[in-house]
Amino acid sequence: MKVTQGYSGTQIALHWIVAVLIVMQFGFGDAIATAFDAASKGEEIAFNPMILQHVAGGALILLLGIWRLKLILTRGAPAAPEGGKPAAKILAKASTGMLYLFMLAMPISGSVAWFGGVEAAANMHNLGKIFLMLFVLLHIAGAVYHQVVLKDNLIARMMKAG
Repeated sequence: MKVTQGYSGTQIALHWIVAVLIVMQFGFGDAIATAFDAASKGEEIAFNPMILQHVAGGALILLLGIWRLKLILTRGAPAAPEGGKPAAKILAKASTGMLYLFMLAMPISGSVAWFGGVEAAANMHNLGKIFLMLFVLLHIAGAVYHQVVLKDNLIARMMKAG
């Protein structure tokens, strides 16, 4: 992967848009879970805009996540801050990779569950949301740690294009 001085404006915008969409998914997930359970029992599902938001939001996260990966692979990303412990750098790289994995896998498993009626995909989706939330929280904790404890101004990289 190419190393750059900073993220592009597009990379920064995509980061924050996807972050907001993921938070919204957690808020609108109950409606689709209720509808999926009803459909599994052969019951009628009434139109609910929260279900539509969850499906559309997941599709958008998948598309924007692929775009983000393409930008990282073609444009690159900044190097890890200097002076960090090797174990912390490995943890940061691994947790970011897992965050991307779940960011892409969740819409896929949700689509297979919703449109294909596959119970195993629904179970994976439900388990995956726990892991996605853990990796999101770990990502936020790492950013706060860098900002407050290490005082290396890491968060600035996602605020201003460089």
